Amino acid sequence: MALRDITAQLGCWEGYLLRDSWEETRSGQRWCVMRLEPKTRSRRCCSGCGRRVNAVHDKTERRVRDLPVFEVPVELVVTRLRMACGHCGPRLERLDWLAPYARVTTRLAASVARLCKVMSVRHVAEFYRLSWTAVKRIDLRTLERELGPVDLSGVTIIAMDEFAIQKGHRYATGIVEPASKRVLWVGRGRSREEIRPFFELLGAQGCAQLRAAVMDMNTAYDLEVRMHCPQAEIVYDLFHVVAKYGREVIDRVRVDEANRLRGDRAARKVVKSSRWLLLRNRENVIRENDQIRLNELLAANQALMTVYVLKDDLKALWNYRHRGYAMRFWEDWYERAISSGIGPLCQFARRLKPYLAGILAHTRWPLGTNLVEGINNRIKVIKRMAYGYRDDYYFFLKIRAAFPGNR
Repeated sequence: MALRDITAQLGCWEGYLLRDSWEETRSGQRWCVMRLEPKTRSRRCCSGCGRRVNAVHDKTERRVRDLPVFEVPVELVVTRLRMACGHCGPRLERLDWLAPYARVTTRLAASVARLCKVMSVRHVAEFYRLSWTAVKRIDLRTLERELGPVDLSGVTIIAMDEFAIQKGHRYATGIVEPASKRVLWVGRGRSREEIRPFFELLGAQGCAQLRAAVMDMNTAYDLEVRMHCPQAEIVYDLFHVVAKYGREVIDRVRVDEANRLRGDRAARKVVKSSRWLLLRNRENVIRENDQIRLNELLAANQALMTVYVLKDDLKALWNYRHRGYAMRFWEDWYERAISSGIGPLCQFARRLKPYLAGILAHTRWPLGTNLVEGINNRIKVIKRMAYGYRDDYYFFLKIRAAFPGNR
C-alpha cells in the first residue's frame, strides 16, 4: 500500500479530503506533503459562536505540520475557509483537528506538549523538526489551558521557602499547600514587596482563613504574613534552625579550636578536617572509622563536645507536642548554652530567643519545610533539564505543572 493511501486512512481530517500528495527533499531529509481540500457537503461551524454556517466568505491556503508517518515529516497544504457568519461576521471555520491560525495540528501539538514534560524544548524541537519558539509556544499554551488560574479557596496552611533561580544570589519564592502537596504560587525574589502579590491574590477572605505559615527565619516572610494574616501562627522549621546552628556555632567553634592548637600540628589537622563529621547527625555516622574519630575528637575537646551535644538537644525541642513541656525544655537548654561560656554558642542562643514563639508553635502545628525542600530539589532538575529558563512565567508554569497536588 502506498504511503499516500496509508496516510489517507490515518488522516482523520474531518471535513477535508486528501486530493494530492508528493515528496520533497529539504536539507537531505525526505518530506511528505499532502494537499487537503474541503468536502463539498460538510457541516461547517463558525469558530466564534459555534453556529452552523453555509456561506463561505473567502478561502486561503495554509501550510501546517502534522504527526510524522513512519518517521517521515508530514506537511499539509490546507485550504482554510472563512465563513460568513451572520452573528460574528467573517470567521474561520471551526475544526477540531486544527486551531484557528495554528501552524500545527491539534494532535501534533498534544504530542509536543507530552514530550515537553520529560524533555527539553530544544530536544523536542529537534525531534519534530520544529522551531524552538514554536515548541515553547505550544507547551506554554498547553500549560495555561491545563492549569488555569490557581484555586486558593480553602487554603488554611502554607509553607514558604526560597530557591536559587540564577547565579549571583538571585532567588525566587515558592509557596506550597502542605496538605495537598500543591504549589500555589511562585514569584521572583524573596523580599516583602516581591511576595506581596500572593497575598493580594489570596484576597481578604483567604487571608482571614489562613491558620499557620511554615517558614525559615526569614524576616521578610514573617512580617508580610503578620501584616496580611495577623491571626495566622508563624511556625519555624527545624531544618533551617539546625543548619544555622551548624554555620554559626559548630563551624565557628571548630575554627577557633583549630587556631588555638596551632602549636600542635597533628591535633590541629584533626580538628580542621572534622567539619562534616561534626555537622552530620550521629545516626548518619555509619562507618566504624568515622565513629571512632568522632568519639576521640569529642573526648579530647570540651568545647566541641559541648556544642555537639547541645545541637542534638536543640533538635529534640521539635519533638514536643505540649507547649508547657517544650517551654521548660527550652529554658533548660538556654541556661546550659549561656552558662557554657562559649562565645558563638551564647550569641546564637540570644539571637534565637526572639524567635521562640515560632519555634514553640511547632507543638501545635507539627509541620516543616521538608516538603518544600523536596520540591526545590525537583525544581533544580527541571531547570537543569532545560539548561535554565529566561522566561519566568513559563518556568513557574512548569513548576506548577510538576506539583499539581492530590486534591
